[in-house]
Amino acid sequence: MNVHKNARLTPRGREILISRLERGEHPVDVATAMGVSAGTAYKWRRRYRAEGLAGLEDRSSRPNASPNKTSGDIEAKVIALRRERRIYHRIAAEAGVSKATVGRILTRHGLNRWRDLEPAEPVRRYERDRPGEMIHLDIKKLGRFNKAGHRVTGDRTVQSRGIGWEFVHVCIDDHSRMGFADIMPDEKKESAIAFLKAAVAWYASFGIIVERVMTDNGSCYRSKAFHKVCAALGLRHIFTKPYTPRTNGKAERFIQSSLREWAYARAYENCGQRAEELPYWLHHYNWHRPHAGIKGKTPVSRSGLDVNNLMRPHS
Repeated sequence: MNVHKNARLTPRGREILISRLERGEHPVDVATAMGVSAGTAYKWRRRYRAEGLAGLEDRSSRPNASPNKTSGDIEAKVIALRRERRIYHRIAAEAGVSKATVGRILTRHGLNRWRDLEPAEPVRRYERDRPGEMIHLDIKKLGRFNKAGHRVTGDRTVQSRGIGWEFVHVCIDDHSRMGFADIMPDEKKESAIAFLKAAVAWYASFGIIVERVMTDNGSCYRSKAFHKVCAALGLRHIFTKPYTPRTNGKAERFIQSSLREWAYARAYENCGQRAEELPYWLHHYNWHRPHAGIKGKTPVSRSGLDVNNLMRPHS
């Protein structure tokens, strides 16, 4: 309950007032002692005798009748006009009410913003038919550190400021969800090209021939050099829709998994120790970790190869 800062009586104070009145004290004396008017004391006694303790609770200040309230027909007309993409002053003119009234009605119904009028965009899920048909690339920036931070030590004076960043380039196959990642010194075109070549070679080691690559619109991917390498490797380069990261959602989700299960999963002493752990996590992700996006299967089981033969050299 929100009690006004100048309120003399709260529900508990009203109970005290009633208890004194019920003991036989004069209403004027009780009102004076509690800093309220005699009329207030009589009012609460009247409510208590009519409703009991429930009568001492706060009530809405809304009047019992609102003769000037906008009618339901007009309110329905305002809503209908808004759904036709009408702006405020046109709705007000056609409905015969003020713009302020239009604003209150639309706010009450959650239609005051244009984006609220758009229907919810349906979830569009897709999956390529075979491994290598398309891979998704993305980059995640991680801070470098040379000693454990405050999350481990509890000491906020222990910091590793000013030693820079490292960039985790990630790649995931659209069909199998087999993921590959490497830590690069930057997110420039040279690093992006080197990672792409390494990723294509890594998939080739499983017999997967990459056909397409999807990236966002980062400058390293937009560079002519990256385009030439894609052409040389026989890859069709596809860009995501601007400002729509969900287009590359599989790579985004792979990054989230890597952060939760690798980068932030342990208390590393330094970023070098964290980097050493990455190949082991990738191995676990591809060979042993059930993937929710492919009904609990492991990514390697969808690689198109004989998993039994793979398991022999793997073990």
